[in-house]
Amino acid sequence: MRLIRWEDLPENMRTDAVRPYYDALQKKTGSLLLKRIFDIAVSFLMLLVLSPFFLILAVAIKVDSRGPVFYRQVRITQYGRQFRIFKFRTMVNNADKIGSLVTVGNDSRITKVGSFIRACRLDEISQLINVLLGDMTFVGTRPEVPKYVDAYTPEMMATLLLPAGITSIASIRYKDEAELLDKAEDVDKTYIEEVLPGKMQYNLESILKFSFWDDIATCFKTVLAVLKSD
Repeated sequence: MRLIRWEDLPENMRTDAVRPYYDALQKKTGSLLLKRIFDIAVSFLMLLVLSPFFLILAVAIKVDSRGPVFYRQVRITQYGRQFRIFKFRTMVNNADKIGSLVTVGNDSRITKVGSFIRACRLDEISQLINVLLGDMTFVGTRPEVPKYVDAYTPEMMATLLLPAGITSIASIRYKDEAELLDKAEDVDKTYIEEVLPGKMQYNLESILKFSFWDDIATCFKTVLAVLKSD
């Protein structure tokens, strides 16, 4: 994993607000290389080990409700590139067309099996496929849908210098995000104006302090946070 030249960045990222984050990452070429090697090796091994479990989840999802096994929503990753995320489907088919793009606590679109998958935090393990493909990384800013990326401030665009991540310090701090949004009258507005700025502060700080070993520490913190919530 390496940064492209500043001149090759998308125009909306070549700003004074993004430059300090770019310069900070430019000094971490060794950590960026280790990060990609770790992503490939660990995602491949985990997919191999978890493949029987993936099959069980796939069967349960298909038996429980109509629709595909995976939810393949378009998200944004490094340099503003679009990709389709792999998530085990936990809602009724075409849920994003009959409600908000974010999920609230008592969302009626969640299926029975989906409720179990979400409670155990299993819906996102299929993103190991995205990590192996290079669309995502283990630790990084959670991938947003284009609608929310369009609401980014110039400084927030710096989070697109690296691939989107499965987990982050922001994800740990906002692990109960769905419950917070459950109380909102306008979910999208509350997410853009209140939740997103808070999460982005953590994401931007993480870029400035980025190191491979900090990524490993965040992975362990994520595991502890999941175990603590169960």
